Amino acid sequence: MYARRVKRAPLIVAACLALFAGIGLAHSVLLSDGRWTAVGVIPVLVTWRRHSILTVLCCMLLCFGVGWWRGSGMMRSLEPYRTYTRQQVTVQGVATDDGVYGKQSQVTFGIDHIQLVSPRTAALPGRISAAGFGVNAVYRGDTVVVSGKLMPTLGNNQASISFATMRIVQRGASPIDTVRRKFAAGMQSALPEPVASFGMGLLIGQRSTLPKDVSDALLAVGLTHIIAVSGYNLTIIVEAARRLCGGRSKYQMMAVCCTLIVVFILITGNSPSIVRAGIISMLSMWAWYFGRTIAPLALLLSAAAVTVIANPLYLWGNVSWYLSFLAFFGVVVLGPLVTWRLYKGKKPGLVIQVLIESICAEIMTLPYILYIFGQMSTVSLLANVLVVALVPLAMLLCVTAGLAGMALPMVAGWLAWPARLVLTYMLDTARLLSRIPHAFAEGLGLSFTQLAGWYVIVGVWIALVHYKKQQEYVRITEKIGDRTEGI
Repeated sequence: MYARRVKRAPLIVAACLALFAGIGLAHSVLLSDGRWTAVGVIPVLVTWRRHSILTVLCCMLLCFGVGWWRGSGMMRSLEPYRTYTRQQVTVQGVATDDGVYGKQSQVTFGIDHIQLVSPRTAALPGRISAAGFGVNAVYRGDTVVVSGKLMPTLGNNQASISFATMRIVQRGASPIDTVRRKFAAGMQSALPEPVASFGMGLLIGQRSTLPKDVSDALLAVGLTHIIAVSGYNLTIIVEAARRLCGGRSKYQMMAVCCTLIVVFILITGNSPSIVRAGIISMLSMWAWYFGRTIAPLALLLSAAAVTVIANPLYLWGNVSWYLSFLAFFGVVVLGPLVTWRLYKGKKPGLVIQVLIESICAEIMTLPYILYIFGQMSTVSLLANVLVVALVPLAMLLCVTAGLAGMALPMVAGWLAWPARLVLTYMLDTARLLSRIPHAFAEGLGLSFTQLAGWYVIVGVWIALVHYKKQQEYVRITEKIGDRTEGI
């Protein structure tokens, strides 16, 4: 049994799942001493060349121990949140986004790289939502000091501070942030509202300036994902770079694409979805450069493993992280199998392909959305078919409009009219569909058992179809071999 050679993809999948199990266990049971996990490296090195079942077991044990150790360390670093909940604290951190005026005229933004200043000094992991007074404007990258009552919160933030007293210690001097703000000003010069804010949402996921009625319309028709920067945006940019560098060497194309990926992540921030997209894009480029192929599931889980090792908080309840990976799983794993099942190797048209990918993304994300939020859009498929195919064109036109607003403000309106036309169509479509009766259903919900049952059913279907696909590939290969021998 132990001599059987295991392929690399199943080995990666098993190791990643063991890592997730270790981090998950740390949320409730802390590991007192993680030094013993280093011993697990020895059997992995001894058995690695054979890639046997024993290798898989050793890798799983090692990754489980690493995950348990890393998660335990993160749980201990969260202790100040539990200790000082509902108490007055002073924290210093870096703004993760531009501040906007929210409820009761408070400047609202998120902060990370947090340092607890009072009542004691300690580093705090994660992100805090801050809202308060004392500053007129806060920009991403600014170092701020916030004083107020630390309150527990749901969602992707570890805590919140409202009605806080704020002051800016240092303005962010990053060239990237400076260019981003100038580009946003150029968009505002070239396009009217809310089209300009919608365009910034498409390009870099900036939603802070989007009017509430537009956000509500996009939510009602299931199009919020197009203004939440994700792998789709990055895929469009990388594909455009590949086309522009078509005559260049692989090294030059690799350098250009990787540079664009890094710059895009710096511009948009380190949200879970874009970090996932960046890691997957980098791994895909690496495989392409060296002439390798990576199984989609192994690629997806590798990216997930890197992100949770860097920040175990993602695995413990970051909704954006889960939705990002579920949607991507639907597109790159479930989508191709559905396409093969329906078309048997033929390529469907663009509209059909968008429809299949949208349905597969819905199949993976909708149960989780119902479990967490208890709401859903009943017109999301129609909205995605009518709008999503235009996103690449809209992004290109938005770049043109923003650059025109920066360099040629006097004639920017003329150069930006194609972007205005496409963006207006997309917004009008969302608003029109959102007015359909019962377009947005609330008060729904799934239990955890129902959620788990749904994904088990989907997993069994994927396994069966994948097996049939492999059998079909073997039969075709054997037929080609027989014909070759006859010749």
